[in-house]
Amino acid sequence: MKKLSKYEKETVINWNEAENLASIYTFNASLKRRLADFSRKYPLLCRLERSTPEGSVTYVIEKSRLSIRLVPPYSEERLAAAREYAKEHGFQVLTPEPKTA
Repeated sequence: MKKLSKYEKETVINWNEAENLASIYTFNASLKRRLADFSRKYPLLCRLERSTPEGSVTYVIEKSRLSIRLVPPYSEERLAAAREYAKEHGFQVLTPEPKTA
């Protein structure tokens, strides 16, 4: 078994208009964890269909339980407000260290 590159570790959502179920094939650790938790909590809505030794899983989930969220870029005003909030509440803005040759 060869080690897969990050490029090869993909997520595929198969969603067609004729069926009530969607299939999710993924290597993504966070998504795998969330799907596993959801399937344990709601076994009638989501189930593990297969997993592979390479680390992928395929879940089948009711389409009504799946959504895709598009997040627009933050406005300058929102970024400024977030910076101020972070400063007031003890968060530090990390700046990359300059590279030295």
